[in-house]
Amino acid sequence: MINLILLGLPGAGKGTVSERIVDKYHLTHISTGDMFREAMANKTKVGLEAKSYIDKGNLVPDEVTAKLVEERLNQPDIKEGFILDGFPRTTKQAELLDGILERVNKPLSNVISLDVNEQTLIERLSARFMCKNCGATYNKLTKMPKVEGTCDRCGGHEFYQREDDKPEVVKNRLEVNEKMNAPLKDFYEKKGLLTVIDGEQTPEKVFKDLDAVLSRD
Repeated sequence: MINLILLGLPGAGKGTVSERIVDKYHLTHISTGDMFREAMANKTKVGLEAKSYIDKGNLVPDEVTAKLVEERLNQPDIKEGFILDGFPRTTKQAELLDGILERVNKPLSNVISLDVNEQTLIERLSARFMCKNCGATYNKLTKMPKVEGTCDRCGGHEFYQREDDKPEVVKNRLEVNEKMNAPLKDFYEKKGLLTVIDGEQTPEKVFKDLDAVLSRD
């Protein structure tokens, strides 16, 4: 069983490589954003607790997010393992996750960090756009829809750029994320779990390097 955390700044390519890992290893991709949406839609106890913070425009406390992760990791679809995306973001969350994984008996097998320099990330993020209907992500540099103006996933025709992907916002966003990301890498390096992969390479080469790490286990 492969239980994996993917680290990397926004634009590093975590979403692209996650899709390939899921296809090959049949892991369950757990995104915190999706988790919040599902738990709130299903009106689970933790989902309603999270909603009470979100509705007031407040950040969801770490302990509530951790409860949500634990709820998700206990679901029966996680047979072959999981990829955690968006959690943990801080060392405090990483410590909470250690407790969760011990309770659900699903130890981490790998933590992989996709490292990309700041200028490349700014270019990638500034070129990113999304389908207004289903949220599928595209990129003017690397991933245009197969049919121009039509979403590959849902067939929608309306696209938009996230406010935080606009060039003037991107640099600050990367600096904030780097401050959170660096201590996390140190945390997992000390545990002997961290592998750093060059995210500047083509998506094919990034996946080949990542696959080599996962297939060792």
